[in-house]
Amino acid sequence: MATTVDKPVDLEQRDDYLRRTAHSGNGGGRDLVPADGSLRAVQDHSPAASTGIWVGLTAISMTFAALTSALVVRKGASTDWQHFTLPSVLYLDTCILLGSSVTLELSRRYFARSLAGLRAGLADSARWLYLTLLMGVVFVSGQYVAWLQLRHQGLYLSTNPSSSFFYVLTAAHALHVLGGLGGLVLVTYRLSRSRLRRSTLDIASRYWHFMDVLWIYLFLLLWFKM
Repeated sequence: MATTVDKPVDLEQRDDYLRRTAHSGNGGGRDLVPADGSLRAVQDHSPAASTGIWVGLTAISMTFAALTSALVVRKGASTDWQHFTLPSVLYLDTCILLGSSVTLELSRRYFARSLAGLRAGLADSARWLYLTLLMGVVFVSGQYVAWLQLRHQGLYLSTNPSSSFFYVLTAAHALHVLGGLGGLVLVTYRLSRSRLRRSTLDIASRYWHFMDVLWIYLFLLLWFKM
């Protein structure tokens, strides 16, 4: 009866193969790490989250577009529109919010360096992120000061259509900024735990920069219409 004999295993070829795959940077053939061994080449992309943030920003834009339309129509149709000077603190508030976008971008830059294995980059990213949070809190506090300044002028929510729109628009924006601060707190927590994904930071930054642009728009709208 015929028998089959397995071909002897070439031990030298096997050992050579194992050595090459172990140092190829692809996780032993499982594609766990990019071939060039660089963590920066790892794709960290969340299509669902990216789509969700754009849907959310679109909805926010439509909301403020509707408020703007109501303001323009109400002012054009009324004879009781009362003009007033914007609270001076809003000018400082605007500079603070613009500065917070700069500090957030610096945080993103240092975080990218940390992905390349630089420990100092992670620490610098955290410092700039904390500064961004602080500036965001100062901005919201400045909005409250602006409302107090209007009250000292005798302008309340129901005093005049112009003051009503001022309170509604600035309060709506402040609430969305608070939402952005909540996102940055989450980012800061994950960064401190070394569990932050780059896509998470990018999405939070996108929202925060949008709040910045939206405020510039609202500030100019109020400046021209109030």
